Amino acid sequence: MPELYIIAGCNGAGKTTASFTLLPEILGCKEFVNADIIAAEMCPLNPQSVALPAGRQMLHRIRELMLEKTDFAFETTLATRSYVSLIEKAKETGYTVTLLFFWLNSPEMAEKRVLKRVEEGGHDMPAEVIKRRYHRGISNLMNLYIPICDNWLMIDNTSTAPLEISSGTNIAAESFGIWDIFPLHCGREEPEIAGRYEFKVRSGKIMEGLNTAMCNLVEMSARHNRELIISDKKGSIQSIPARDILFTVR
Repeated sequence: MPELYIIAGCNGAGKTTASFTLLPEILGCKEFVNADIIAAEMCPLNPQSVALPAGRQMLHRIRELMLEKTDFAFETTLATRSYVSLIEKAKETGYTVTLLFFWLNSPEMAEKRVLKRVEEGGHDMPAEVIKRRYHRGISNLMNLYIPICDNWLMIDNTSTAPLEISSGTNIAAESFGIWDIFPLHCGREEPEIAGRYEFKVRSGKIMEGLNTAMCNLVEMSARHNRELIISDKKGSIQSIPARDILFTVR
C-alpha cells in the first residue's frame, strides 16, 4: 500500500529540518511537498508574496502523486480543516496515512524560533499568525486529524532530545498524558479504547531518526557559531550557543 506522511506542527517546530533526515533515510519517502520550499523557489526575495500560488502548486503536485499512488509527504500546521477531504480521499485510494506532529510548549517559543530563523536568512511570519496557528493546529489535531489518520505520533521537539509524547493507531492510543497536556484544545473527551493496537509505523526508528536530525542540526549550528532556541525541564525558553550543547547530542 502507498504511504502518505503528514509532517505537522506549529511554525518553528522543526518540521522541515527533521523531514530532510527522517523521510529519505528512515521512512524511504522521496517525495516531500512543501509550500514554503515551493514559494522560496518561485520568489527567493519575497516568498510570502507568492504563498497562494505556491499553495496551489503544492495541491496540484499532491494530486499527481495520489494518481500515481506514490509514497509522499507534505508539511502543514494543521491550522485549517482543508486537508480533511484530502486525507479521506487518500485512504479511499488505498493510502496508509501517518501523522507526525511536532509539538512546542508555547506559542512564545514558536515565535522565538521563527525570529531566530529570520536572523539566519529564513522566512518570517507575523506573531499573531504564529499564535493563531499554534492553538488552532493543536485543536484540529485532536478533533479533526487524529480521528481520520491510520497512525499518529506526537513528538516533543522543545529541546535537543526529541521525546515521544503519545502515539496511536486508529484511535487506539499509547498515551503518556496526552489528554492532560492538551485539555484546553479538546472539544471532546478522551475516546474509550476497546483494545490496544500495535503501532504500524516504525515509531522507534522514527525517534532514532529524529535524534539523528537533531544531532546534525546542533553540529551544523555549532560550526556556524549559531544559537538554538530550546526549553529546559522547567519550560523556560533559552537561546543557547549550539557549541555549548554539543555534548547533549553526542
